[in-house]
Formats: sequence, structure tokens, C-alpha cells
Amino acid sequence: MSQPTPLPETSMESKEDRGTGSESTPPLHLLIPDLQLLRLDHAPALLAFERENRAYFAASVPDRGDEFFTEFDTRYAQLLAWQAAGTDYFHLLVTERGEVVGRVNLYEVADGSAELGYRIAQKAAGRGLATAAVRKVRDLAATAYGLSRLRARVTLDNPASRKVIEHNGFVAVGELTLNGKPAISYICEFR
Repeated sequence: MSQPTPLPETSMESKEDRGTGSESTPPLHLLIPDLQLLRLDHAPALLAFERENRAYFAASVPDRGDEFFTEFDTRYAQLLAWQAAGTDYFHLLVTERGEVVGRVNLYEVADGSAELGYRIAQKAAGRGLATAAVRKVRDLAATAYGLSRLRARVTLDNPASRKVIEHNGFVAVGELTLNGKPAISYICEFR
């Protein structure tokens, strides 16, 4: 996964270029940041991602709290230990400059199943990154990790996340309360 994957080509033509006979702006190639399994050297970039997006994330999911940031090194070591034990797989979307712009995690891995969770940076939201990254991790779950099912839970007040999950083959299987809000439980079966 060393090369970023281009998204479909789109033409970015200015109003001035339309119908004037002048050259239009060349097609824009949007790149999906590299999906990387969490490593020790990702710590500074991941901490920066969480700090920069704290308020943005807190608008739709419970805030991690100050302790998350003050105890980050300890928490990070625990994440790496869980990943080494095979109980969790943490993936980061990393730009060419080494900046983290998203996370897609599989946790509580057991009996061929795992829970899926993800976060995309505010500045990268709305570009299809979540849908593409969840698709890649879903495919890794079925191939590299040998899983047969993924679970996900999304609150009703988060339609963008519901759309991402549904576009990736997840099917609603029930309702629940998540962090005090009505939510939907989803399943994605591979076999």
C-alpha cells in the first residue's frame, strides 16, 4: 500500500473557461492518502490529528476527554500491544507529507468478527475518503485478517456515516442507544 490510489478524474473548469474557447483547467486527480497499519512512528502525527479535530469529532461522538491527551503515550502503547496480539487492527490514512487525515479501526476481533469504527479529519471530510478507506479495510478484514463479518453502529443524527456504511455493503440489523442517542446497528457479511 505504498502508492496513493487516485479517485476518479473530475474536470475542474472555471466559469471563465466555459464556452470561451480558452483552455480549460486540466482534470484534477484527487489522491486517497495511503492506508497504513498503525506503527510506533505514527504517534506524533496521530496525536496532532486527534488534537486538531477534537472539537469537530466531539460534535458527533463523545469527546475523548483531557486524559486521552495527557496519557496518550500509555494509550498508544496499549493500542500497539492489542494490535500485536491480533485483537485489534488500527489503520491510518497518511498523506504524502506524513499527516494523518483519518483512522479506520477494527476492534474486538474475535470468532471471525470485528467492530468497525472510523474518523476523518474535518479538512478531508466530504471527499469520499471515508467510503474508500472503509472499503479498503473491509477488504483487508476478509482477506488479510480472515474475518467473515464486521459490525458497525451509527447514531441517527450522523447521516454521512450511515451513508458510508451502507455504501460498503453493511445492512441495518437493529436499533439501539449509543452514547445516549438513537442509533442503528449494522452487519457486513463476507461469506
